[in-house]
Amino acid sequence: MGKILTIANQKGGVGKTTTSVNLAASLAAMRRRVLLIDMDPQGNATMGSAVDKHDLEFTSGDVLLGRVSIREAIQYVEAVGFSLLPANGDLTEAEVALMQAERREFRLKEALAPVAGEFDYIIIDCPPALNMLTVNALVAAHGVVIPMQCEYYALEGLTALTGTIESIRRSVNPDLEIEGVLRTMYDPRNNLATDVSAQLEQHCGDRLYQTIIPRNVRLAEAPSYGLPILLYDTSSRGAQAYVALAGEILRRHRGDPPATAATGSN
Repeated sequence: MGKILTIANQKGGVGKTTTSVNLAASLAAMRRRVLLIDMDPQGNATMGSAVDKHDLEFTSGDVLLGRVSIREAIQYVEAVGFSLLPANGDLTEAEVALMQAERREFRLKEALAPVAGEFDYIIIDCPPALNMLTVNALVAAHGVVIPMQCEYYALEGLTALTGTIESIRRSVNPDLEIEGVLRTMYDPRNNLATDVSAQLEQHCGDRLYQTIIPRNVRLAEAPSYGLPILLYDTSSRGAQAYVALAGEILRRHRGDPPATAATGSN
């Protein structure tokens, strides 16, 4: 079975979707078989993977409600090199319907079971809320990647999320672990960012990724072209940083010693 990683943070604007799409693309570029699952009704991960969210036959919402099998809904996106379970606004309907459904927390986990062995990595992009969609993603996952900006309330939000993760681990998913905390949109010229980064190093220890995602214009532009940064500007600092993150994740799963911090060189 492949490694299932949920990208989660209840706070919006911290780089969840950017991380989901670009980690998927970077792992695919390293010849790993990757499935990206969009669990956000905004459908931004879908659009960022060169797929039009307004022109979908089936979505992750259809899979959660049992209307189609996951195999029917997954599409391989040749342009980006990975498979996608897409989403759009229809996922909001599914979220509401799930509240009354049996085994509602396990819908994604059970849907994934027939295909999980076909991928090396399954990346799940979550909405910016601890709702039933996020709970489904956490129940299905082996690990959680937590992207976060180095800002004033970062540690407070991290404490709330880790409490939710621990609750799910104790109750329904004993295999769930915090895979790592990822510093995103980092600007070393900002004194607060530097201070919070140092606090995260103390607070998270080995759980903090050495790779740091910089604040990068090209990285911010890429979604408007519907492309991962590797395909939009492979030489940018943002592209280099996500390749470094993918490499760090692969080394961790092989049990290799950690490398030094990386943010890209341009």
